[in-house]
Amino acid sequence: MSAVVMVVGEGLLAERVWEDLSTQYEVIRRYDFEAGVPETINLVLVLHDTLNPSIHKKSEEVLRPTGIPWLRGFVSYGEGVIGPLVRPEIPGCSQCADKRRIMAGLDRKEMWEMDQRLEAKVHGGISCDAWASRTGLLQMAHLLEAEVQSILDGDQAYSEGRLCLINLKSLKSSWHPFLPDPLCPVCSRLPNDSPAAARITLQSSLKISTDSFRCRSMDDLKNILSKDYLDERTGLLNGKMYNLMLPFADASVNLPLFTGDEGVAGRTHSYKVSEATAILEGLERYCGLSPSGKQTVVHDSFRNLEDRALNPLKVGVHSKEQYALPNFPFKPFNPDQSIDWVWGYSFLQERPILIPELLAYYSLGYDEGFVYETSNGCAVGGSIEEAIFYGIMEVVERDSFLMTWYAELALPRLDPYSTNDQELKLMIDRVRAVGGYDLYFYNSTMENGIPSVLVLAKNREKMGLNIISAAGAHLDPLRAAKSAIHELAGMMRILDANLEANREEYVRMLKDSSLVRQMDDHGMLYGLPEAQERLQFLLDDSRPLRTFDEEFKWEAVHADLTDDLRDILQVFRGLNLDVIVVDQTTPEIKQNGLFCVKVLIPGMLPMTFGQHLTRITGLERVLRVPMELRFKEQPLTLGQLNPYPHPFP
Repeated sequence: MSAVVMVVGEGLLAERVWEDLSTQYEVIRRYDFEAGVPETINLVLVLHDTLNPSIHKKSEEVLRPTGIPWLRGFVSYGEGVIGPLVRPEIPGCSQCADKRRIMAGLDRKEMWEMDQRLEAKVHGGISCDAWASRTGLLQMAHLLEAEVQSILDGDQAYSEGRLCLINLKSLKSSWHPFLPDPLCPVCSRLPNDSPAAARITLQSSLKISTDSFRCRSMDDLKNILSKDYLDERTGLLNGKMYNLMLPFADASVNLPLFTGDEGVAGRTHSYKVSEATAILEGLERYCGLSPSGKQTVVHDSFRNLEDRALNPLKVGVHSKEQYALPNFPFKPFNPDQSIDWVWGYSFLQERPILIPELLAYYSLGYDEGFVYETSNGCAVGGSIEEAIFYGIMEVVERDSFLMTWYAELALPRLDPYSTNDQELKLMIDRVRAVGGYDLYFYNSTMENGIPSVLVLAKNREKMGLNIISAAGAHLDPLRAAKSAIHELAGMMRILDANLEANREEYVRMLKDSSLVRQMDDHGMLYGLPEAQERLQFLLDDSRPLRTFDEEFKWEAVHADLTDDLRDILQVFRGLNLDVIVVDQTTPEIKQNGLFCVKVLIPGMLPMTFGQHLTRITGLERVLRVPMELRFKEQPLTLGQLNPYPHPFP
């Protein structure tokens, strides 16, 4: 029996495809869906010579209940678009494809607004796109007809999860994959957030080798990361760049947001591995933006939820003086105000616990929020255990850096050549030769005992950033040190011109700390030679060098990463510090066996950027730990803390 195809639409494209297919199949011709869709239809084609968003939404509305697959073709501002093949029972519809295509474009805001205006029009805009030439539409017709034959013959269709984009000036065409949108109102059905789903039972997560702290190899991951997440026209990430000037292989990818492009970088000794690392960083950032793996359902006040919710004051808030500043973007926490809450898991209490959504995800947009929160404690892993492990490492790294800064701790200075690690020595030599910087290493391990290393890079020349700082934390202190070096290298030489061009601005910041408002301001400020005296408590070279073996005592000998994680959790339990995990995993990364989490450890210092957004109120550890570690003779007072902006870049 011959397949039955229905062609819906107006214009030359619809007419041409109808005529050509009629020689092979039974074809029903319609201009709209007013007469309904016969049950005998095997495939519906929705074809127009222009952009008509309303008809595509109408197609989803009409065809989804029928279970009939459909394929669209249309022209949008000089570009032909074919696809996707929509199968109503499978996520990934026309609306998902449009969102990915628009978001990946440089003019995403304008295109989104034009789409909304066109959709609001009763007849869906102009009758024919100005670039829709007869030759271009004929090319589209040929591609559509080939797709129809593959679909009806049961062969793999190019349009399955893809869009074909045709330049109607050159007739060059290309296929681009897209990921279903987990927030799509048409085809996505996210589960409700719940305490049961938040519960975490640790499972075995074997390391890939004895010298690794990963459960999946980068060789395995790099084969899927670029293919599934990086595409210039439809990708969740839409661009990449290699920087050839830096001491190490530096790759960056772009995460397109409505608010602008956000670049994330990976730095290793291989550009391919750096690219994969950058993609993982981009996925981590994406997952942390907002809940996209589950629907937030709890909206209530802390007063009503107190028995099963985290007290937000325990994670550190802004001071009364900060909240009172003119135009301060946050308001003091109000326990009687209803806010959104998500479920996390408390390892100290061994139960699910409610967390304010603005602490579990980014809260840079403010929206009546009470605190500034970034990506502190966010991490991606090949298992949820691996993600939790690295989320904790980031919390520890930033806490140790800020503790050192606020209390001006005279940390033990480390001798990197005491390790006999050839790679570390070569990295130091390369930074000196290519970057022009000497490196100084310090043991910044806090009371938790997790090896933490703070590294300062001091410029050997008079021009360029004078001092760059970074930190790392890992059970293996060598990995912590190397991680910090890679971070430092990402700022070497490429920002020198910025420093010289804006020197007067940074000098003003040196004199008035309130002018430090953005993330980049922190690193650039300490690029000034005049700011070096603020770091003299570390640069003082009168202290003897210490070996890594003398300073670091943690032994990570397990073959299973989960056993390392259990050791870490036991340490925090002994310190009466809770480790709370919010699962941020979205369907986009779950399909490849990846997990993303946000780790909160109430009491530890969260990284903030902008001097006006410092968060230390309620965090008494910063006052007592320096004495416990014998850096100070007595507990500190708030007035004794370092008043200057931190140098974390």
